[in-house]
Amino acid sequence: MEPRGRGRARLAGRSRLLTLLLVAALIIAACGSDAEAQPERDVTIGLGYVPNIQFAPFYVADALGYYKDEGLNVTFRHHTVGEDLFGAIVAGQEDIIFAAGDEALQARSRGLDLVYVAQVWNRYPVGLIVPADSDIQSVADLPGHTVGIPGKFGATYIGLLAMLKAAGLAEEDVDIQSIGFTQVPALLENQVDAVMGYLNNEPLQLEKAGLPVRTMAAADAQPLISNGLVVLREYLDSNPDDVRAVIAATLKGVQYTLDNPEEAVDLSKDYVPGLDSEENAADALAVLQATLPLWQTSGTMGETDPAAWESMAQFLDEIGQLGGPVDVTEAFTNEYLPE
Repeated sequence: MEPRGRGRARLAGRSRLLTLLLVAALIIAACGSDAEAQPERDVTIGLGYVPNIQFAPFYVADALGYYKDEGLNVTFRHHTVGEDLFGAIVAGQEDIIFAAGDEALQARSRGLDLVYVAQVWNRYPVGLIVPADSDIQSVADLPGHTVGIPGKFGATYIGLLAMLKAAGLAEEDVDIQSIGFTQVPALLENQVDAVMGYLNNEPLQLEKAGLPVRTMAAADAQPLISNGLVVLREYLDSNPDDVRAVIAATLKGVQYTLDNPEEAVDLSKDYVPGLDSEENAADALAVLQATLPLWQTSGTMGETDPAAWESMAQFLDEIGQLGGPVDVTEAFTNEYLPE
């Protein structure tokens, strides 16, 4: 028979153990309940104009749950044609916008406290496009020829000015014609001798229409910061974790798209109308494959080059595209990139 004192001690020990286990279970349950109860943070990302396969990394990140994994409920807001690029973010309709570095710097010089927080397009995407049999072998051959551009705005105009400056030419040396977004028919119908367009877009359309072309990239003439994620300083200071989360998820989307372009097209079908068509899907894949080199980087994904910013700012100032002095070091940051 067990001594009475020892039995009581054993019972007391078991009671304490059961109490500890019960407390631990309650704590774990409470933590799990809190985690489940935490709402996803709403973030609206502004994307340019109509849904397009060129925004595939965002669609992929959403479709694969990368944003949700970061605790975000993301809404994509595509701009309408003619809409002011930064109007919605200033009005609070967007939290983060996908925009080019030169656009952000120009807007910043006019008083908008914008900060470029992650680079997605690592190469400026526009260039000069000429028929393959054209006598225009370089930008230096442009005097005496007509060049079609959508208008004196945007990346195609900035890219042309960069190419002219690098070749020692001025605008007046070339017959520049504003033709709207009609570069493909204008070149096909010999309305102009050359056009400025996106290297992952118009050349593909021209080749498909039966016109072989040659291209010259603006990025080879002048460092220019292409599209990335841009926020207002106030939002960045108030929501640093959300900014980090958007960057991390979007860059995962970029990498997945680089590695799996065909699957990226399939994942984009829920976001881009018309991709259910076999022909449209094939065209989208061609555009995407032409876009991949513009996203690739040999450095840290998302990182932006301070020297390129300085060079671009000097260039934009020299061609009269800045509205006033701008502190370039305040215009971008690499501090929110994934570690």
